[in-house]
Amino acid sequence: MRHLITPICAAVALALATPAAHAQNAALDARIAQLATQEEAKVIAWRRDIHEHPELGNQETRTAALVAAHLKKLGLEVQTGVGRTGVVGILRGGKPGPVVALRADMDGLPLTEANDLPFASKVKTTYLGQPVGVMHACGHDTHVAMLMGAAEVLSQVKADLPGTVKFIFQPAEEGSLPGVEGGAKLMVKEGVLDKPKVDAVFGVHINSKTEVGNLNYRPGGEMASSDRFTIKVHGKGAHGAYPWNSVDPVVTAAQIIMGLQTIVSREVKLIDDAAVVTVGTINGGVRYNVIPPDVEMSGTIRALNPEVQKQIWASIRRIATNIAESAGATAEVSIDPYVPVTINSPALTAQMLPTLQAVAGNANVHEIKAVTGAEDFSFYQEKVPGLFLFVGGMGKGQDPATAADHHTAGFRIDESGLTLGVKTLATLAADYLTANPAKQK
Repeated sequence: MRHLITPICAAVALALATPAAHAQNAALDARIAQLATQEEAKVIAWRRDIHEHPELGNQETRTAALVAAHLKKLGLEVQTGVGRTGVVGILRGGKPGPVVALRADMDGLPLTEANDLPFASKVKTTYLGQPVGVMHACGHDTHVAMLMGAAEVLSQVKADLPGTVKFIFQPAEEGSLPGVEGGAKLMVKEGVLDKPKVDAVFGVHINSKTEVGNLNYRPGGEMASSDRFTIKVHGKGAHGAYPWNSVDPVVTAAQIIMGLQTIVSREVKLIDDAAVVTVGTINGGVRYNVIPPDVEMSGTIRALNPEVQKQIWASIRRIATNIAESAGATAEVSIDPYVPVTINSPALTAQMLPTLQAVAGNANVHEIKAVTGAEDFSFYQEKVPGLFLFVGGMGKGQDPATAADHHTAGFRIDESGLTLGVKTLATLAADYLTANPAKQK
């Protein structure tokens, strides 16, 4: 987490230096904006095609083939099969300079779509043994389409780009099947940030409750870490009529659940950092009048600070173990770290803020509070400075309370917001390259 704390002087210096660089490149940025607007119909068509044909994590073969064909048509160097089904395109500019990466995720979710759209998903599959539909219920279809558009735009101005742009189309952001590695973590492991080595990475996420035309960001911890925990309580079974013959794991599990609620309310300094500990499942027993020997529960941990994350891990182990011991039972605790905190480099955020304001307009760029959702974009940010943004996808004038949440069957996006995403990605790449000429490869 080396980008969590960055000297203020560096951020200020970059922020002050950037306006001059932007003024010098006004013509390039204007050209990018013009090209992005011209791409709107293509981007919407790509989005609808991908939306109608969603694929689950590590199964994005059709989507990957569509992306690879597009990048090859643009004349990019293309790598396929990265991180299982990922695609990487490399665009080398007309001048030497740094390397910037732009990332989009490709996978859908195991949900049956409820929208009445001509391009609504009708795809069915089996997930964890259960029949279910497949749907782009988090906007990854828009992310792919926007990055395809940005690649086309930047390929048309590559002669003016001092450096290299790496386009990362990533599978399995929503996670893989149990025991199957995937997503950003695997892509990083396989060297996606190397050859050529990336200096900075940018990503955007559509938001169904933010009005189109707006960009939201936060320096530092923006999205939470996400970890899964499992607690197995081992007691002694007995007839339900004779509980004194048992070491009741059901009662013990209930006490552990209540004890876990004190972690956030009594141990985390909430005025500094928010956190969440949620028990989502509890399973034990097969009959109403039998006390089972074992109970198992699982849940999620969310934190916005890596140190708080580790504190919560220790507290869960301590509380579960000690409560079980007090009841004469034992508790087996396992914690599976899934996604780190999404930490936007403060220096990079300060440097690129003028770009965001130029692209969307000052009044439409907002610094937001951190959210407890998670994003595996954080794996890239562990290696290089990164900036992750939210792009408005809600219709103008709509009440956010009436907009369907992400990860729901009614999730939908106003496609008029996609052009801003294309402009943002392409301009961030161009402005970063022109503002950092010293980083020649």
